[in-house]
Amino acid sequence: MNTRKYEAFYIVRPNLNDAEVQAIADKFKGVVETQGGTVERAAKWDKRKLAYEIDGLKEGNYVLMNFEAEAKVPQELSRQMRISDDVIRHRIFLREA
Repeated sequence: MNTRKYEAFYIVRPNLNDAEVQAIADKFKGVVETQGGTVERAAKWDKRKLAYEIDGLKEGNYVLMNFEAEAKVPQELSRQMRISDDVIRHRIFLREA
């Protein structure tokens, strides 16, 4: 099994409360784990102002997740984030070893 380290950074809608943001974070953590990956850390940041307006929104809840998995896992995670109505933007980076 050839695993690599990744960092998923995503922004969810600002009108969600902490429990709803945590539920979304747990859902994406579950996606990684069911695909055979391991989540090192998943942390919710504060609600912050966006650099530019996205779909009429001026702020969002930022979430950062570090995980280790095979190459197919970030693809599936990205697909799930794309179809989620609560995720405004997302990015998945390959971390240096």
